Amino acid sequence: MSELDLLHISIADQALYGFRAGRLVLRLPVSTALNGPGERNGSGCTPRGLHQVRARIGAGLPLAAVLRARRWTGEIWSPQLHEQFPGRDWILTRILWLSGLEPGRNRGAQVDSFRRYIYLHGTPDCEPMGVPLSHGCVRLRNADMLTLFDRVALHCPVRIDEAPCPQWAEAELL
Repeated sequence: MSELDLLHISIADQALYGFRAGRLVLRLPVSTALNGPGERNGSGCTPRGLHQVRARIGAGLPLAAVLRARRWTGEIWSPQLHEQFPGRDWILTRILWLSGLEPGRNRGAQVDSFRRYIYLHGTPDCEPMGVPLSHGCVRLRNADMLTLFDRVALHCPVRIDEAPCPQWAEAELL
């Protein structure tokens, strides 16, 4: 099941990079926070630093399944449903719920990524990727979320930072 042993999310690139045994094997476009990087509770920012996948939610659900409070609503996202609920922060398909690993930076007190409900999750395919628009989470296309979910195990490390992916890693993928 899990072949990726590290995820790197670059806020600068608006991309997720998946590594196996130190080699780049996956690159996916993402959308991080409209408010930029930051760790404070209530900031609407994407937290930086080292995290881990603390929970995997939604295995077996259909593509574009609507999740609220980490439970399937029974709905499947559609343009018509989108029109019914304008402004809803759509969490679709699957959730990889992150937990910070750096006390004082992204774990504990007012900077706890897990208590902030920071996820990697699917989003409507009409939403642009490569543009920061989320409320703090990392959004992916639904098909990309399915691909990623099946390749990531619990406790997989996830580094989120502002740096672009190293050129050596990019060259490996090409």
